Amino acid sequence: MTKKLLIGMTLGLSLLSTHAMADDAKARAIMEKVDARDDGQTIEQDMMMVLMDKNNHKRVRDIKSYGKDFGEDTHQILFFKSPADVKNTAFLTYDYDDANKDDDQWLYLPALKKVKRIPSADKSGSFMGSDFSYYDMTDRDLEDYDFKLLKETKVRGHDAWMIESTPRNKKTIKESGYTKTVAIVRKDNMMVVRAINYMKNGKKKYLDLKKIHKQNGIWVVDDMTMTTKKGKSTTHKTELKFKNIKVNKPLKDDLFTTRRLEKGL
Repeated sequence: MTKKLLIGMTLGLSLLSTHAMADDAKARAIMEKVDARDDGQTIEQDMMMVLMDKNNHKRVRDIKSYGKDFGEDTHQILFFKSPADVKNTAFLTYDYDDANKDDDQWLYLPALKKVKRIPSADKSGSFMGSDFSYYDMTDRDLEDYDFKLLKETKVRGHDAWMIESTPRNKKTIKESGYTKTVAIVRKDNMMVVRAINYMKNGKKKYLDLKKIHKQNGIWVVDDMTMTTKKGKSTTHKTELKFKNIKVNKPLKDDLFTTRRLEKGL
């Protein structure tokens, strides 16, 4: 499966030469390895989404998640099981490898009994009230960014690289809502385990993979957070906890359809 993380257009020669000067070959090579990392052909998992406001008031959502590779593309579907106000809501993403093709996303709202397609203009918006955006739910196309290796560092005792990514065009900034990202990549497993996303509105979103483990040769996430801050003050935080993770379990293709969004689990 491709990475749901922090990761083309035919460009003119003058633009290519400008990017060649701005882009760091070593940093790009690292991010290409991040993008190529084996994370299995399928994944099934239970997800708990915990939403916390600035006063630490919590709302908890129970979700079932599935993902599958379709050639070079990845499809992912989420079913909200509880609480009552989001029960039977479902979300589907088609993450395309082709840089010239916009990813497709749909949201099923049971109150309206309608599947809504998420337009590119709305992808920087909050996903179901969380600190993750619709844009965060898909891969980042490496050709849309310049990369710079800032330094070598350590994270939780592991050697790592700190890499800055900067959008190459206004379209990417508009769609993502980010002006740049600084990511920490662990050297031993090529995973982005921490990142700071600089938002257009001046706020920052901090990603932290708090707990990961290796399962049948595949690194998977147990616990991760995304924290939105204005200055030093936390305005909102989302924690995702995963359990009952099954990698490379056979999943039927028709699970990943808009019809299945309406049908539910």
